[in-house]
Amino acid sequence: MNGHPLTLAGAALTALPSGALWWAAEGLLCVSDLHLGKSERLARRGGTLLPPYETEATLDRLEALVDALDPARVVCLGDSFDDSAAAEALDEAHRLRIARMQAGRDWTWIEGNHDPGPSGLSGHHLDALRTGPLTFRHIAGAGPDVSGHYHPKARLAGGSRAAFVADAGRIVMPAFGAYTGGLSCTDPAITRLFGPDAIAVLTGPRAVPVPLSRLASQAVSARIPAATRFGR
Repeated sequence: MNGHPLTLAGAALTALPSGALWWAAEGLLCVSDLHLGKSERLARRGGTLLPPYETEATLDRLEALVDALDPARVVCLGDSFDDSAAAEALDEAHRLRIARMQAGRDWTWIEGNHDPGPSGLSGHHLDALRTGPLTFRHIAGAGPDVSGHYHPKARLAGGSRAAFVADAGRIVMPAFGAYTGGLSCTDPAITRLFGPDAIAVLTGPRAVPVPLSRLASQAVSARIPAATRFGR
């Protein structure tokens, strides 16, 4: 699985390389910020045009995970759609794919800031979900919680990857959707949520844990001219 183990309020979780979170004891798969319909929303509003394949690509990745893990429960952690109209514009083929994934599973859509109301799809539609010691919500609140919203990314070895950010009190998940942008996990909007022992878990071929403090130090060094860094 190449995932990285995380423990939150005693719950043994796994940050998967795909950007999903797996809670094996509960058979619970969590994904955040799918942003289905992003290209349709941009085209409708006269924004930058994207290839109209992001919904297909995102559902391909989600379906592969559902097939591989066979979860009993799936939690979509808000901003599942790029806006409410994008949910309404979802074509029938994509609705059927989602319905097939939902069949026989407890499926929860958490409300996000992009999709604040019910999507019209089956499943539970909640502003937050409390399961055991954990709360699943879109934007981080009182911990211990699992949230999304910020689309954290980390730069390491010259490349940028979507990343989890985690400490003993909370987990902020990466965006799962294709064509989603991101915010550096060293941005104050993210770092203010975490303690000194926080880590970023980079997604990709395998999940790679890196101390958040290391990434923050690298970010500071990158902003300082070389002559200054070496005392010249």
